[in-house]
Amino acid sequence: MIVGLTGGIGSGKTTVAKMFMELGVPVYLADVEAKKLLAENTEVQKKVIDILGEQAYKNEEPDRAYIAEKVFKNKNLLTSLNKIIHPAVKIHFENWYASQNAPYVLKEAAILFESGSYKDCNAIITVTAPEEIRINRVILRDKTTEEAVRARMQNQWNDEKKIELSDFVIQNISLEKVQNQVRKIHYQLLKKLS
Repeated sequence: MIVGLTGGIGSGKTTVAKMFMELGVPVYLADVEAKKLLAENTEVQKKVIDILGEQAYKNEEPDRAYIAEKVFKNKNLLTSLNKIIHPAVKIHFENWYASQNAPYVLKEAAILFESGSYKDCNAIITVTAPEEIRINRVILRDKTTEEAVRARMQNQWNDEKKIELSDFVIQNISLEKVQNQVRKIHYQLLKKLS
């Protein structure tokens, strides 16, 4: 069984993913793998340079700041970039999934709904948190500005839309409460499979 894990930027979905890992659940971090593909896959690199120019890479490494600035201000460029990255991540995930041996796996992705990959999941968990908390988390984590965070948020579905299509919702304000919710969901999923 594939369980999708998503949430808006700064919601804490990676923290939640780590809690599932601690319970022995194999977790695929789509955003981490996408960054690796951007850095290591020559076919992906060529296509990215075609749409964003040579400046997208410095010393053969992706210039994330340049790429983010370009795509989060231009929906067409973001769409083009996603059309390069998502198929590559999908293939990579399928290969990873085929090698797993667990009752269920977790696929963590920021834009699980927006990319359409939620359709491949048997259940979906959405992580939410109040907008101000999310913005502050991202400013601290990425050493960025509120304006830059809001620009990225505009390219993601709002929580209400995600919740409608989710089987489980985790409100991420208190870590202790989140751990309890994670354990509860884990046992519900295992029960569903038995």
